[in-house]
Amino acid sequence: MVYIGRFAPSPSGPLHLGSLLCAVASYLDARAHHGQWLVRIEDIDPPREQLGADRLILDTLISHGLTWDGEPLYQSQRSTAYQQALALLTTNSLAYRCNCPRARIKALGGLYDGHCRQHPPVETPCAIRLALSDALTSQPDQGFDDLLLGPQLSQLDSGDDFIIHRKDGLFAYQLAVVVDDAYQNISHVIRGADLLCMTSAQQLLHKLFGKQPPEYGHHPLITDDSGNKLSKQNHARALDPSMPAANLLQVFTALGLPCDSDFIRDSHSKTPEQLLHWATENWCRSRLKSTHSTLASLEN
Repeated sequence: MVYIGRFAPSPSGPLHLGSLLCAVASYLDARAHHGQWLVRIEDIDPPREQLGADRLILDTLISHGLTWDGEPLYQSQRSTAYQQALALLTTNSLAYRCNCPRARIKALGGLYDGHCRQHPPVETPCAIRLALSDALTSQPDQGFDDLLLGPQLSQLDSGDDFIIHRKDGLFAYQLAVVVDDAYQNISHVIRGADLLCMTSAQQLLHKLFGKQPPEYGHHPLITDDSGNKLSKQNHARALDPSMPAANLLQVFTALGLPCDSDFIRDSHSKTPEQLLHWATENWCRSRLKSTHSTLASLEN
């Protein structure tokens, strides 16, 4: 198998330490397996995006020595492909329209009850949901073997028909990410453990489109002192691109690399490219820590 990995940030703000960890983990796994590493800008949610964030993200990757193969793919240019995928599911009676408000679904405990499948709405706008029970009949879900966490049970509930096209007219992440992973022939996805819950749904969609799902590996997250993952929503501090060696060293520590080596002790005199070369040679999936690293522990 030709290894093709990817890093797919959303341009909702600058990279922080948690997103750098995700970029580095996917980069190291790709390079250690002599594979390609692609960058995709997931800009399909304009209300959440920040003007110029895509360029800032790419510049930050470059300043940290993280060079990608080919040209970055922008999801905002892929609407035709998403529409074709949506039409295929609809034609095969695997999708239906839904106008249930969020308040109703919240009152149900967050698990959708298929109301609009039994009572099709006539007015617009509507979201579009996957008819999950029918999809699972054609493609039974048996769980998967995570590259970093081991065997995982199915995360799908046959009654929870998830959204693949939003009521506001935007394509849902679950649909877009699968269409693009298939389009780019992504073979391996190394990403944060917060996305583990989405993997079964994405594997199912791959199979419904007649594609082989990538292999998935979910790494531990960096959290703050309160246990919250570092994220833009939690106001995580933006990376300082002027200190790439220090940033990379923190990420290497979180990834379980042997940072007590003589090479790393002299990291201040190394270029980002030299540090990444060392990290690639020392990359081992089994070294990843099983527990989350806190920002405080990384900074001490």
